[in-house]
Amino acid sequence: MEDNLHKENAVEQSKQEVQEGAKGLFISIKKFLVELLDFRHDTDHEATIEAIKVDIPFKGATAWILIFAVFVASIGLNADSTAVVIGAMLISPLMGPILGIGMSIAINDIDTLRKSLVNLSTMIVLSLLASFLFFYVFPLNEENSELLGRVRPDIRDVLIAFFGGLALMVARTKKGTVASVIFGVAIATALMPPLCTAGYGLAVGNFSYFFGAMYLFLINTIFIALATFLVLKLLSFPMLKYVNSAKRKRIAQLASVLAIVVMIPAVFTFITVYNESKMNNQIALFIKNEVDSNNSFQLMDKNAYLDKQIIQLKFFNEMSEGEVNALTNQLRINANYDALKNFQLQIKGSDTKSFDLITTAYKDKRQELEDSKKIIDGLRQEIEDLKNTVSTLNLTIETKAALSNEEAVAFSRIAKEAKIRYLDIERIGFSKVLSSSDFIKIDTIPLAFLKWNSNIKENVLNQEELELRKWMQAEMKLDTLFIKREK
Repeated sequence: MEDNLHKENAVEQSKQEVQEGAKGLFISIKKFLVELLDFRHDTDHEATIEAIKVDIPFKGATAWILIFAVFVASIGLNADSTAVVIGAMLISPLMGPILGIGMSIAINDIDTLRKSLVNLSTMIVLSLLASFLFFYVFPLNEENSELLGRVRPDIRDVLIAFFGGLALMVARTKKGTVASVIFGVAIATALMPPLCTAGYGLAVGNFSYFFGAMYLFLINTIFIALATFLVLKLLSFPMLKYVNSAKRKRIAQLASVLAIVVMIPAVFTFITVYNESKMNNQIALFIKNEVDSNNSFQLMDKNAYLDKQIIQLKFFNEMSEGEVNALTNQLRINANYDALKNFQLQIKGSDTKSFDLITTAYKDKRQELEDSKKIIDGLRQEIEDLKNTVSTLNLTIETKAALSNEEAVAFSRIAKEAKIRYLDIERIGFSKVLSSSDFIKIDTIPLAFLKWNSNIKENVLNQEELELRKWMQAEMKLDTLFIKREK
C-alpha cells in the first residue's frame, strides 16, 4: 500500500515538473519573440512626424522632380523597359502626401491633412498632364506588358500596397530611417506607372485604360495611408492638442470619421478585388480541368465577363447537347468552382463537322500535291529526254554533212553564231536553189533567208547584211552567196 502511494506521488511530482518546464519554455519563447518583434522602443515620434511633414510640400524642386519622373516612367513604358520604370519609381515624390494623409488622421492634425490632400491632388493632375503630353507626342507602337500590367489590378496589388505601407512606416518611425526600405517600398507599390498609364489612356482616348490605371493608383494610395494610420496608432503617437476643448473634440470626431471613410473603401476594395481574383482563378481552373483535359475538345477562344457573369467558350469541333450540359453542370455543382455557380456558360461549337472536313480536305489536297509533284517530275524527265534527242539529231545531221563533203558546216552552228554576232536577226534560213537565167542552163545557187528586226534603220541593215554575207560565205566556204530579205 505504501509502495503504491509512493509511486503515485512520484508520478504527480513528475507531471508538475513537466508542466513547470513547459511553462518556462513558453515564457522563454514568448520573451524571445517579444524582444525580436517589438520595435516600440526604437521609435522616434517627433523625428517621424517632422520627416513626414517635410515631404508633404509640393513646389519648386519637388514639382520638377515629379515632372522628370513622369517622363522617365513614360519612356520606360514606351520602351517596355522594367529597369527604366523602376528608376522613375525611385525618384518620384508621390509618397510624401500619402503618408501625410495617414499620419494626420492618426494624430488629429487637420491642417496637415488639408495640405496633404491639396498637394496629392496637385501631383496627380500634374502627372496626368505630363504623361498625356508625352504619349500624345510619342504614342506607343504596341501595347506592351509593362503598360497592360497597370490597367487590371488584382488582390496582389492590394496586398503589396498594404504590406509595403506597413514596411515603409516601420522604417520611417525607426531612429535613423532605413533608406533602402523606403526605396524598396517605392518600387513595390509602383505609384508612378499607373498615373503614366492613365495619361496614356487619355492620350489615345481609351478610358478603360484610364479608369483601370487610376483604380490601381487609388488602391495603392488608400492602403498606404491605411498602413500609416495603423502603425502610428499601434505605436501610440501623441494626438495633436488644441487649446480650445470644443475644437479638440470636433477635430477628434472629424479624424475618426475620416479614418472610417478611409477604412470602408479599403475593406470594400479588398473584398471586390479578392472576389475578382478568386473568380479568375476558378475560371482558369475550370478550363484546365474540364476542357483542356478532354482530348475531344478543340478550344479556339475563351472570354470571361465578370460584371455580366458570363463565360464564353468557342470550340473548333462540333459540341453536342450532352457535352454542353456536362460542362454546365460541372460549373454549377462542383465545389471547386463555388464562386462561378451563378455564371452563365455560353458555348459555341462548329455547326458542322468542320474539324473532320478540314482534316479530310487537308489530306486530299496533300495527296493531290504529291501526285502533281510526281507528274511534274515525269514531265521534267520527258523534257530532258527530248533535249537529249534533239542534241543527238543535230549531231547526226552535222556528222552526215561532214561525211558527205557538203560545202557548208552544220547549219545549227551557223545559226547560233549568227544570232550571237547580229542581235537584230529574228530568223535565218539557208538552202540551195535551182536557177536558170537563159532557161536552158540550170545552176544551183546558195541562198540565205533573213528576217530582221523591223525597228532597225535601212542604212544599218544594209551594212550588217553585207558583213553577214561575207562571214557566212567564209564559214561555209562558198564562192558566192545570195541574200533574200523576208518581211
